[in-house]
Amino acid sequence: MTTREIVQGLQYQGADESILYTLTTTNWGSSPTTTSAAIFTDNGDGTYTDVTSTKMPGSTSVAGDVITLPAILGLVAGTMYRVEVKFTISGSIFEAFAYVMGER
Repeated sequence: MTTREIVQGLQYQGADESILYTLTTTNWGSSPTTTSAAIFTDNGDGTYTDVTSTKMPGSTSVAGDVITLPAILGLVAGTMYRVEVKFTISGSIFEAFAYVMGER
């Protein structure tokens, strides 16, 4: 695990669930700006496909040091997803990531 990987590790989400995930940025610093998020399917061969428009539509929001992602929904059981969260703190751009496994 690298310092960019979100410490909670792999998350499991049911195909019928719609979940708002949050990221607290205090490990990187305070008051994040210019935030965004994307979700990709893991193709199993080292490549990823961007599925943000259908699996995580919407925009991030910020309250203090907490970034709230748009709801993740409509995941396919048995598919691994990579969620990336990009933000700026004190002029530095960071990108954290986590994995979500779709379940029945």
